[in-house]
Amino acid sequence: MSSRERILGRVQRALADVPPDDTPYDQAIERAYLGEHGNRSVEETVDLLAENLADYRAIVHRTDADELPCLIMRLLAERGPRSVLVPPGLPPEWMSAADATRVHDRAVSTPHELDTVESVVTGCALAIAETGTIVLDGSPDQGRRRITLVPDHHICVVRVPDQVVSSVPQALRRLAPNRPLTWISGPSATSDIELDRVEGVHGPRTLEVVLVSGE
Repeated sequence: MSSRERILGRVQRALADVPPDDTPYDQAIERAYLGEHGNRSVEETVDLLAENLADYRAIVHRTDADELPCLIMRLLAERGPRSVLVPPGLPPEWMSAADATRVHDRAVSTPHELDTVESVVTGCALAIAETGTIVLDGSPDQGRRRITLVPDHHICVVRVPDQVVSSVPQALRRLAPNRPLTWISGPSATSDIELDRVEGVHGPRTLEVVLVSGE
């Protein structure tokens, strides 16, 4: 008898006296949790997102579609990167004012090659106000997960209000479960046993989130 058969046998014996229940799963499990906490306007939801992003040590900027290229140019110039990663579907006008050399996301790029790129600019799938979380799903304006984990500086553009939701339940209803989802709450960070915070261990040391209206 294999280990699998032994374990399944134990489960079968444990369930032997359980009466059959034909109640559909979605009716048997009560899901009465709140869809969101409180009743906020769109502006208040965006403000909450900005507040929670900043609480997680992300750097938050607000702009409109016309000023977005100049803001991205300034953010990159302040960091001084020689090169910046761009996903294949990033709107070209976002980078129209930037001077850094653009490195395109390629399947053949090695981790060492990605590590030589200082910054990455992406869009997002959506942002969650109550948790201060940015969600990426690998869409063309975001690229593969690894390009947002290796560079030390990540600029993420969030379209307001279309890509902003209040809560995690609202986000889950809009996200495709078969997509490669990456949930980001602030820059990568960890703490040792002495609670000394170290940033940039498992991803970007600096996360800049641009809330752009008018797109």
